[in-house]
Amino acid sequence: MAAGFQVSDELLGTFIPIAVYWIYSAIFILLGSSVDGYRLHPKGEEDAKNVVSKFTVVKGVLIQQAFQVAVSLLLFTVINDGSGTSQRPQPPSLMIALQLAAGMVVLDTWQYFIHRYMHLNKFLYKHVHSKHHTLVVPYAYGALYNHPLEGLLLDTCGGAIAFLLSGMTPRTAIFFFSFATVKTVDDHCGLWLPGNPLHLLFSNNSAYHDVHHQLYGIKYNFSQPFFIAWDKIMGTYMPYALVKRKEGGFEAQPIKNN
Repeated sequence: MAAGFQVSDELLGTFIPIAVYWIYSAIFILLGSSVDGYRLHPKGEEDAKNVVSKFTVVKGVLIQQAFQVAVSLLLFTVINDGSGTSQRPQPPSLMIALQLAAGMVVLDTWQYFIHRYMHLNKFLYKHVHSKHHTLVVPYAYGALYNHPLEGLLLDTCGGAIAFLLSGMTPRTAIFFFSFATVKTVDDHCGLWLPGNPLHLLFSNNSAYHDVHHQLYGIKYNFSQPFFIAWDKIMGTYMPYALVKRKEGGFEAQPIKNN
């Protein structure tokens, strides 16, 4: 009986990214005060500037993830033709790499324009997207603290479109969405840790996104989660410099063009 039990790739692709979210977030929590010298904001600012409690944030993220699970399972039910999509053979490695790259481009494009529109539309910003910006000082497990409608439009729909248009299999999607989750959590961690490989590989990082969460940068640096191309193409890129604070840590200061 046990040997015959098998979990489909669709189910793994739905639940593994959620587990990754909380495991990776927990790592930042466990680091505790040992990383105070690498914070983008002084520790006390989390409580002073953020207007929602951490309990509220955890509850909001869990609600969004539950909604995400429901939509993902519905999507896989619709696209499953009965032939067992989880058993689709994996394409050659080069094709998988191209599908992952295509998924990144599609997800970035979708999220840039939806995210930007939520800032431009006063109604959507006030009643939907402003919930995410109550975290002026971002932290790891607050990455997906959004209004449910934003979670549906930005993350769930964006992920579904990236999955469908890239042509990736459910097995490839497990890696893609897990990596996208790691990247999103890292971008909101509020830390500039030395040797972080994600900072070396991607210009869209924790400092870049921290600029967007500040009042001076709220109309800039919309791109997420991978690249910054759309900000540069659309003229919404705000350059910044990382400046070391006297009391410890770093600050992302905007560079004003003359």
